[in-house]
Amino acid sequence: MLAGPSPEALIGPIAAATDRIRVGSGGVMLPYYSPLKVAETFSMLAGLFPGRIDLGLGRAPGTDPITAFALQRDRRQLLPDDFPQQLAELLGYLDDSLPPDHPFGRLASMLPGRPDGPQPWLLGSSRDSALWAAELGLPYAFADFINPRGAEIAALYRERFAAHEHSARRATTAVAVWVICADSDDEAQRLASSARMTFTLLRRGQLIAVPPPEKAMRFLKADDRTQSHSRPERRAVLGAPATVKEQLQEVVSSYGADEAIVVSITYDHDARLRSYELLAEAWR
Repeated sequence: MLAGPSPEALIGPIAAATDRIRVGSGGVMLPYYSPLKVAETFSMLAGLFPGRIDLGLGRAPGTDPITAFALQRDRRQLLPDDFPQQLAELLGYLDDSLPPDHPFGRLASMLPGRPDGPQPWLLGSSRDSALWAAELGLPYAFADFINPRGAEIAALYRERFAAHEHSARRATTAVAVWVICADSDDEAQRLASSARMTFTLLRRGQLIAVPPPEKAMRFLKADDRTQSHSRPERRAVLGAPATVKEQLQEVVSSYGADEAIVVSITYDHDARLRSYELLAEAWR
């Protein structure tokens, strides 16, 4: 629905087909993974494509409860909430900083991509993630498409980052925004109906394939008459190139962000590709 369930499988082919751009995950939901396995996979990618691999790490389930449970290897109980410990172990592998007496300490030097490694990013949409990123000196990517009130959280990240006085590092922020760019504002709104229906049902526990715009518009028209009050605010930057450029610049400015990530959910792949092309032309 958002992009693909296995970013680590897509990064290699994309990096192999390009020469200069950085390619990364947005993201690896760490509670489902072994920290060592993530370190091995992204170390290998970094060795193949030096200086171009980003490792975006998240804590959230990233899906509906049934899929989240199915992803667990041990289903006798729910996953423990030990993300800070997982993150610390993973970073220890990547920068070879595990304590000498750590039972897995020797494994850090055996990562397959050495001496290259990925650039870790922490993904988030809450204060907790901002505070962790600041304390650990990590770049921070905020999911505005989930929580459109994150400008203050991004400012908190920069403030706490400075307070921790990370030498040779600077606070770096990316903002991820739901964007659809089309030849007209009306066409962008039409295309966006597919994602609106998908998110509406996801909040009700129903995971569906992204529907065609015509089906989505019929659904939303009926839904608006009976349940419009149940839909929380969600920011969408939609429109023709000039409209999108202006609105996206406003979002980036409000976050003080160094870069933007666009999340473009459409039923038709050609429409999504066209959205990227129009946005690239507008930004140039």
